[in-house]
Amino acid sequence: MAERTPFGTLDGRPISLVTLTDGAMSVELLPYGAAIRAIRVPDRDGKLVDVCLGYETAEEYARQDACLGGTIGRCANRIGGAEFSIDGVTYPLTANEGKNQLHGGLVGFHKKWWTDTIEGNRAVFTLDSPDGEEGFPGNLHAEVAYILCGGVLTMEYTARCDRDTVVNLTNHAYFNLASQAGGRVDDHRITVRADAYTPAGSDNVPTGVIASVAGTPLDLRHGAWVGETADDPFFAATRGFDQNFVLTGDGEAAELWCPRTGIGMALSTTLPGMQVYSAGFLTERPGKNGAVYGERHAICLEPQFFPDAVHHENFPSPILRAGQEYHQTISYRFFTKG
Repeated sequence: MAERTPFGTLDGRPISLVTLTDGAMSVELLPYGAAIRAIRVPDRDGKLVDVCLGYETAEEYARQDACLGGTIGRCANRIGGAEFSIDGVTYPLTANEGKNQLHGGLVGFHKKWWTDTIEGNRAVFTLDSPDGEEGFPGNLHAEVAYILCGGVLTMEYTARCDRDTVVNLTNHAYFNLASQAGGRVDDHRITVRADAYTPAGSDNVPTGVIASVAGTPLDLRHGAWVGETADDPFFAATRGFDQNFVLTGDGEAAELWCPRTGIGMALSTTLPGMQVYSAGFLTERPGKNGAVYGERHAICLEPQFFPDAVHHENFPSPILRAGQEYHQTISYRFFTKG
């Protein structure tokens, strides 16, 4: 079931909250940023827990940084030097992180008004990005469909463009399976089914190397506790996890579990990589229902094409050719154990 309820105003414009419900589970979505505001799932005792960080008001989504729950585009993660070339033509982009572009530029898709339609247990958000926006070529039509069914939230991404361009869409939800007000996630256990990762330089732009996780703290194939791992000196520059993993493509890509609630989340995706970010740079800020968020209060699992893939021929290509359709999916399956 899907329904709309008022959520105040933003820049004098009324904004509605879209809520999907399936059994006990519910998901709140916003047309601003096509964002996930809340995900409520039962814990081991059947109590509903909101496991997604978010803001209390629409104005905070427009004012704050960190992309909480937002749909990221036109290109998620970093593009080194804020430029890329297609068939010998170079396109300069807006730089918003030093000399690089991050998450689509100064006003990425998470800062845009999307148009929404709802039917049954499905909500579809659409956005038209004009040619030249943030430097990207082509008039792009993007859609993200949220479907809630059987304890699984699925996001289906599609896009089409009238020129060759770059597209790399994902969601930037911040998960805390103890509750959105649960504080640090050091006691969460994370598993990532990836044999390799993409090492990066001091600006967190990949070097182009694909390296084995074996013998590093990024070897999460058999699971690790976030607090015990993220404090390793290996992560000093990124204040914990903030790396792109090369997914194996076999079954579910990652699992997160919290012993406080027994809530677990398994992630599946068609995308080749996934950025794991333990919110080391999340500054203190107000959240929902009086919560205060801060450093390492969440984990982000962001399926994607590899960062800076436009500059590395050995990375899967994020180039979308004119007339072709971009189609990728991300699913979160929630469960309890322990």
